[in-house]
Amino acid sequence: PASSGMKGDHLVGKYYVEFDKHYKAQSKELMAQGQSEEEAKKHAPIMLQAQEMLRKWEAKDPEVYALWETMNGWVYEGFDVTYKALGVDFDKVYYESQTYLLGKSLVEEGLRKGVFYRRDDNSVWIDLTGDGLDEKLLLRGDGTSVYMTQDLGTAYRRFEDNRLDDMIYVVGNEQNYHFQVLKLVLKKLGYAEWSDHITHLSYGMVELPEGKMKSREGTVVDMVQTAREMSAELGKLDGCTEEEAEAVSTMVGLGALKYFILKVDPKKTMLFDPRESIDFNGNTGPFIQYTHARICSVLRKAAEAGIDFSAVPEGVAYLPEEIALVKSLTEYPAVVKSAGDNFAPSIIGAYVYELAKSFNGYYHDHSILREEDAAVRTMRLQLAQQVARVIRRGMALLGIDVPERM
Repeated sequence: PASSGMKGDHLVGKYYVEFDKHYKAQSKELMAQGQSEEEAKKHAPIMLQAQEMLRKWEAKDPEVYALWETMNGWVYEGFDVTYKALGVDFDKVYYESQTYLLGKSLVEEGLRKGVFYRRDDNSVWIDLTGDGLDEKLLLRGDGTSVYMTQDLGTAYRRFEDNRLDDMIYVVGNEQNYHFQVLKLVLKKLGYAEWSDHITHLSYGMVELPEGKMKSREGTVVDMVQTAREMSAELGKLDGCTEEEAEAVSTMVGLGALKYFILKVDPKKTMLFDPRESIDFNGNTGPFIQYTHARICSVLRKAAEAGIDFSAVPEGVAYLPEEIALVKSLTEYPAVVKSAGDNFAPSIIGAYVYELAKSFNGYYHDHSILREEDAAVRTMRLQLAQQVARVIRRGMALLGIDVPERM
């Protein structure tokens, strides 16, 4: 990373892409020679080399292990930069490299109990056909672990280390079968007391207009750059310093990305269009962010004009639109509870968007600062202030910052 000028995870990702290209080319060449697709994928020289490196890694071969530690370090450093930008942090991190041995011990336990069986090639399996599933590999013939081995160890360790009521895995719906098997295997091993409390929040896959987003093929998106370009096109950065433009672009880009994904029901597959996500007029993060900035601008102007709107307005007749906004504000706690109960951030997204849209319609039709009746003006400023507060809190629950200026 130091000599290439690339983030560590991007540098390693570049070689991940290269590996996949070579792997496909070699598989294609073997298929042309008459091998089936399955055989070709198994016998591709680069895959055989990777498998040999995995065996050496599990055997703690000094050279391979040192290389792995170096590259892992680069990746985690890159991840940390991204997580910080996204506002993501972790209380505890479990590494597969630290749980696969525990997983292997659970497999040995399963063999002793007769839950698993060993095939002639020395691989270990479980037969779940009686449960309406399939036979599942748990250890390869050469003794190396698979994802299921690691997940068994990780699940065991998490419930052992923490007094968990529930364990929610937020993982793509391509892994539905995997988690069915994980829960069933743990149950058969005798851990039903806590394995029944594993929930797979089956997340719909996110696709780009040109197809699936695949790290191994290098199809990824730079949202901050896209936000910068579109904000500049729309004049949203006019009068901003370079530092302000960068801050707004980052906030809008990340807000657009998070909101566009979180506004959709988690279980649905969705199409992510980077440019559509930054539309300042649709059901987007930037539209809500702009609404918040607009309200902040009104409140700032009121303060600059010396308008005190802290007192409780008396004798004010509320318009139907104002009553609707007040009612909407009172619904916020119930919306948050519903989102939590249903594992659905999209419920909060829909609520905040409707609140922002309603306020925009109200603001378009009714004057706030120019209202001549002081009591009405105070009420409207207070109403705007509360709308901004709820927008800010709702978006914060989605991990999205809202600007005060835009």
